[in-house]
Amino acid sequence: MKVLHVITGLGAGGAEQQLRMLLRHLPPGHDVVTLTEPGQVAEGLVRDGVRVAHLGMAGNRDARALPRLVRLVRGGRYDVVHTHLYRACLYGRTAARLAGVRAVVATEHSLGDAQIEGRPLTRGVRALYLAGERLGRATIAVSPAVAERLHGWGVAPHRVHVVPNGVDVDRFAFDAAARARTRAALGLRADAFVVGGVGRLVPGKRFDVLVAALRHLPDDVRLLLVGTGPQEQALRQTADRARVLDRVVFAGERPHTAAAPHDIDLPALLSAMDVLASPSMDEAFGLAVVEALAAGLPVLHVTCPAVDDLPADVTARAVRVPCSPASFARGIQDVRDRPTGDRAPSPAAHHYSIARSAARHTEVYAAAMGAPTPGVSTR
Repeated sequence: MKVLHVITGLGAGGAEQQLRMLLRHLPPGHDVVTLTEPGQVAEGLVRDGVRVAHLGMAGNRDARALPRLVRLVRGGRYDVVHTHLYRACLYGRTAARLAGVRAVVATEHSLGDAQIEGRPLTRGVRALYLAGERLGRATIAVSPAVAERLHGWGVAPHRVHVVPNGVDVDRFAFDAAARARTRAALGLRADAFVVGGVGRLVPGKRFDVLVAALRHLPDDVRLLLVGTGPQEQALRQTADRARVLDRVVFAGERPHTAAAPHDIDLPALLSAMDVLASPSMDEAFGLAVVEALAAGLPVLHVTCPAVDDLPADVTARAVRVPCSPASFARGIQDVRDRPTGDRAPSPAAHHYSIARSAARHTEVYAAAMGAPTPGVSTR
């Protein structure tokens, strides 16, 4: 089976990292094309032996990308085209059908109640999404919550397959040596209490709540933000006005797997933390939370479908808190006052096996190849 993955960009985002991890557990025969931004995940895919093409798309309305993508799909003689993220779903589904590929699968990584990949869910966005959805055969929802949202939009239940994101638990296991090395590299004292936040620095992630929470916490508490995005400068200004800028470390984008043995990657950063805080109010899955649980961290979160979908007895380390600075400050202080000393992976993380996710993807591909034609002409 030959599969082409079409994705909007390959920077160090959750969907992008998830694609790289997935391809490591799927059989050979998968290529990737990115519409924009062939960043560090693209570099990692190439090191893994995956063929990566870049369309050089200039913006959402750069229609020149469509015929280039059609030629790429047709020339590759792919059995399945699998699209990831909103823009890639629109262009990838259209190109696949024009190229004569009927087995078109999309993964919905970032559909929240009120936004999709940070953009508001306006009537126009929803209408365009649904028009593109009709060109495909199947949509993979990364959580039951996402599946329910799609059903609410009118997407037929038989076209939606719930396949949760996967985590390589062993890769995220706590590493004391990496903790010491990472703290030293970032200028964090060995005895500091480090609160982590992982994700794109965009308003929807609400990392400003964590910056504000620092004002209610002892001076040795540090905030370690992993990611980049358009809100970084605003967060720096907020921290400066609150007089806590010297207590916030902006670590930038970090890969899940380091290119060199002593590079600082995401597992090393999670080892350096004492608690992960996720103040986002609208999540499709909550991958950062699950990765933190794999690293043995206690977690404070506002919403996380991945945790909500599991029995309470396996999610004891993940505590839901209201989205306010005072609530997170109290939660962080509680974690600090009651240390467990145990950094073994949470049972919740073991539920989301990347190997299991890869197997389910293969099943969806096979079903898409054998499904009835949706009735859209490819001529």
